[in-house]
Amino acid sequence: MRKLLLRLTITAVLATTLASAEGYSQGERILDMQKMAQAMQDIQSGFFYNNADIIKAGVKDLKETIVKIRPTDAEVNNKDIYEKWLQNDLKMTNKIQKKIIKKSEDIEERFSDGDAVQALQAYSKIASRCMQCHVRLRKW
Repeated sequence: MRKLLLRLTITAVLATTLASAEGYSQGERILDMQKMAQAMQDIQSGFFYNNADIIKAGVKDLKETIVKIRPTDAEVNNKDIYEKWLQNDLKMTNKIQKKIIKKSEDIEERFSDGDAVQALQAYSKIASRCMQCHVRLRKW
């Protein structure tokens, strides 16, 4: 049941994102990255203050923002086949998005169940996924 709900949520969000396929600029990506960084800080603050409401708000913001990340118009409209092949990051981005959504749900669930250690481990895995994207795709 939970997996079905997750799939339906992801499908609905992806459909909404694709339906509003206006453009996606580098500036919009930067703003979304800033929102995700703030959401991660909120989750971390929730751990430090032992406050489930702060964690839930951070998880909600993170899940709403991560699905907006996609290739920019410049990346989509690139005519150089070799560059497109080198930047074939959509599949990896989608995989990372799904894992971050799953781990953020784990954070909320585990913390609510009183297992702060497992929630913190899920938080660490999200941070690891963020760095994976930044190192491999953003060339940090």
